[in-house]
Amino acid sequence: MSDRPESNPMKMIRLEKVVLNMGVGRSGAAIETAQKALEQISNKKPTVHNAKAAQRDWGVRKGEPIGVSVTLRQDAAVAILKRLFEAKGNVVKSKSFDNYGNYSFGIAEHIDIPDVKYDPKIGILGLDVSITLTRPGFNIRLRSRHKARVGKGHTISSQEAENFLVERFGVESE
Repeated sequence: MSDRPESNPMKMIRLEKVVLNMGVGRSGAAIETAQKALEQISNKKPTVHNAKAAQRDWGVRKGEPIGVSVTLRQDAAVAILKRLFEAKGNVVKSKSFDNYGNYSFGIAEHIDIPDVKYDPKIGILGLDVSITLTRPGFNIRLRSRHKARVGKGHTISSQEAENFLVERFGVESE
């Protein structure tokens, strides 16, 4: 039996989730603005993240809200990912892949995303995008009983992840 994805259903790569993140670094109006921007982009309610530790140099106290994020899965993830790739010119960079099936990139201005209009109340904000790819059987590392590692032959290499995005979303590799 070959290791090609067509012949082994356990080798099929799929999109698990897309995470949109805005690290604001301070609480108050900036967090609310970032929440509105992420809600405008994803049509989902964002989650606020608090500082885990105090950073005296930056003026951040422990427990203070410093960022917001949205996690999208299934059809919503595919739809937003097509728009995000379009904002980046349908190009993926090879150096942004890791050896575990993840790809990350940033968008400098959220108004570059198609169907997002400029709102003077929000302004122009940047965001980070993280894409997680999986194969069937990856949940063994997350289950509560008898956790296990994903085997070396079953992990997703950076080349496999890049090929998946090129084939599935029609982007170009750089």
